Amino acid sequence: MKEDISVCGMECNVCYCFGKMCNGCNSCEGKVFHAPEGKACPIYDCVKNKKCLQNCGECGEVPCKIWFDTRDPKFSDDEFNENVAMRVQVLKEE
Repeated sequence: MKEDISVCGMECNVCYCFGKMCNGCNSCEGKVFHAPEGKACPIYDCVKNKKCLQNCGECGEVPCKIWFDTRDPKFSDDEFNENVAMRVQVLKEE
């Protein structure tokens, strides 16, 4: 998997947080600013630590409940659905 693509299919270099609040999930092992302090993002924790997969695309449940539970509140329903579809597509291409 490319270094600039997170385990959930987010292209880090196009994220509004990248380089400001975040250096990408891969570089900090999922311990991103929006995760509880000292803990990995629930998506990262699930795929890398619990399931020992390379990314969510290897899981038969993508997108799963964790994706919806960790939704960025700035997204409208349409924006969120578009974001999920884009991330799933990126994972399929990996």
